[in-house]
Amino acid sequence: MGYQTYRSDRAQGPFDAIVIGSGIGGLGVAALLAKAGKAVLVLERHYVAGGFTHTFKRKNYEWDVGVHYVGEVERKGAFLRRVFDDITAGALQWNPLGEVYDRAIFPDQTYEFVVGLENLQRRLIDYFPQERAAIEGYLALVIQATRSARGFFTERAMPPWMGRLAAPFLGRTFQKFSDQTTWEVLAKLTKNEKLIGVLTTQYGDYGLPPKQSSFVIHAMVVKHYFEGGCYPVGGSASFVNTIAPVIEQAGGRILVHAEVEKILVANDQALGVRLKNGEELRAPLVISDAGVINTYGKLLDPKVIERHRLLPKVTQVHPSSAHICLYLGLKKTARELGLGKANYWIFPGYDHDANLVRYREDPSGPLPVTYLSFPSAKDPDWDSHHPGTATMEAIGFAPYGWFQKWAQSPWQKRGGDYEACKANLTERLFEQIDRHLPQIRGAVDHAELSTPLSTQHFANYAQGEIYGLDHTPQRFRQSWLRPHTPIKNLFLTGQDIVTDGIAGALLASVLTVSSILKRNVIQDIVART
Repeated sequence: MGYQTYRSDRAQGPFDAIVIGSGIGGLGVAALLAKAGKAVLVLERHYVAGGFTHTFKRKNYEWDVGVHYVGEVERKGAFLRRVFDDITAGALQWNPLGEVYDRAIFPDQTYEFVVGLENLQRRLIDYFPQERAAIEGYLALVIQATRSARGFFTERAMPPWMGRLAAPFLGRTFQKFSDQTTWEVLAKLTKNEKLIGVLTTQYGDYGLPPKQSSFVIHAMVVKHYFEGGCYPVGGSASFVNTIAPVIEQAGGRILVHAEVEKILVANDQALGVRLKNGEELRAPLVISDAGVINTYGKLLDPKVIERHRLLPKVTQVHPSSAHICLYLGLKKTARELGLGKANYWIFPGYDHDANLVRYREDPSGPLPVTYLSFPSAKDPDWDSHHPGTATMEAIGFAPYGWFQKWAQSPWQKRGGDYEACKANLTERLFEQIDRHLPQIRGAVDHAELSTPLSTQHFANYAQGEIYGLDHTPQRFRQSWLRPHTPIKNLFLTGQDIVTDGIAGALLASVLTVSSILKRNVIQDIVART
């Protein structure tokens, strides 16, 4: 399992660092510091470790809560694969989704996203033969924008004073792209709204439609899957299970049921943490993977927050989208049900921004997007551990405000109105499943819906957001979103630092450890792998 329930004797140390939160950013920091010989204590408020990489079980079924596919890991020489190999000592294995990794389903046509840049370009041109120039120009811009991010990431790993000097040189090209919305870039290339709708199919992977999202986050997500998508063998619980031994070999430990209430600070220097049970733990370094809104808004003493004017910074960024997820346990195998590995993106029309506006104004209207994922089909180990069964997930957007009136009610005791709301949303998702996979309904053995309140309860995100901060153009202008903080020996990591998702959070861990050790950890990883 790789982690233990908190007890005082298990947290005695001494430890070289304390990490708050066990998402992939926190685990990555702990493992990379372990590689540098440091003993790290990871504290997790939930009863399982892993953040959005954890799994949960019901009866004979198991589901991931945030990992549906990961790019840039199939090829061993790819940088992301090198990082995973480094922090897991090569123990984490990957299973490719196959030639088609995403299917975009619109009312009049289905479009497939295929492995390989040239193959993808060819497929898109087959769909839109009159738009060859726009498609070629678009893919070239995706590559340019992602390459420009290297300078931006390098600047973010620097101390703030150095970053201010370097930013005009390292970030100029990046901000040319980041200051534009995805729609602004695409509208210069084509007037074909169907093509724009197809090219922005994966907006659900970062949570904002084309007219709101920064083009750089769109480009990085699209480029991330050029070589296809993969799924961790054994499911997403494999992240914790393979990273934990690396942390433990250096004397570190992962403890759950260990909620941090405050970061201890004296003379503008972090000294450790105080837990919700009142116990205080000390270490020379504190790294927060709890998100910047939680860290700067809740985990620091009000006097520290006021002295460093942290609240005005936090008000310049906004939480990302919230979601609902229907978890299904099926009493037949994925093969018997004809479930493949490719994800489904189902839309009522090509204008994603308009779809979302209509949905917010009229929740009874068409769902703006429904995402279907089939974890048991993606995991080659599933049948050996869960014979005769399969799982799938149906995900959609749902504003936190719809559920806010039940926010103060305890988990699983929110009353009949809440359950009726969930039942309605469940049936709405089932309508999409019935339309595209009608064979599923008769095989359903377990159905359970999570809402933004579920995410709030388990992940401690105030508005149930799944992607941390919104990836707007403004977000990428916030120079304070970096590993360094105004408090000595306190650092930040996770998806708020650079970008969202598994890749973004893991890259943040590399930048954070580079900042702590004052060395290029990327070079260390490449040398070790």
